[in-house]
Amino acid sequence: MNDQPKRKKVSTYRPKSKGKKTPLYVLLIFIAAQLSPILFISPTMSYFQGQGMDRQAAGIATSGWLIFLTMGIGFLLTLIIVSRDKRFFDIWKGKKSSLLMSIVWGFLGFLLLLIGQSIAALIEMNFLGIEPGSENTASLVSIAEVVPLAIVSIVLFGPVLEELVFRRVLFGSLNQTTNFFFATAVSALTFALIHFDFTHLLLYFTTGLILAFLYQKTKSIVTPIIAHILLNSYVMVIQLNMDKIMEFQKQLENLQ
Repeated sequence: MNDQPKRKKVSTYRPKSKGKKTPLYVLLIFIAAQLSPILFISPTMSYFQGQGMDRQAAGIATSGWLIFLTMGIGFLLTLIIVSRDKRFFDIWKGKKSSLLMSIVWGFLGFLLLLIGQSIAALIEMNFLGIEPGSENTASLVSIAEVVPLAIVSIVLFGPVLEELVFRRVLFGSLNQTTNFFFATAVSALTFALIHFDFTHLLLYFTTGLILAFLYQKTKSIVTPIIAHILLNSYVMVIQLNMDKIMEFQKQLENLQ
């Protein structure tokens, strides 16, 4: 008879993460932020027209304020949801890049985005016969000129939300269940389609590919967020100051 006490079996069971639905919540908040302005267009338009604005000006002001408010609320709700799930970003095998290297790659990624978009624009122009200039960008610039607060949504709220949705939720989830190339292609294509600028689909698709690569490279969502913020900021600065840039070029030509 064995008098030795029985050893307790060590359980290898790990409780499921309480935040396993976080990706779904992030996706739903993003969709709500995109669609909810529809509910408030009519009363907001009526308010601005009541202030003496014509229909066109009221429409632009409505778009600007609704973009700022809905994206801002979505941004805050998403940060709260994500902060409550400590394992939300634990989807990679291997060591993540340090914060410093993630930031460095964010700036390098911005340069990669400029190069990638330039190549995509040349392909569109020379092989597809597509003229440069995005209607989506032009519309956002018009909105920003009327409602400067909308710039915060364009250069901060939008990039952060899009990276959390398209890189972490979509690309990250697919990368765990399929492979890098399929996950990259699907997330980049979805990212391109959501901008509803189908003429320049290649431009947005290229952007999505580079941002997915940056996330894979550093395994830190900080990197694509920084690159995306810098890209949007660069575009807004250039577009909002286009008249000054053109005037400066004329002065240089006169000097020559």
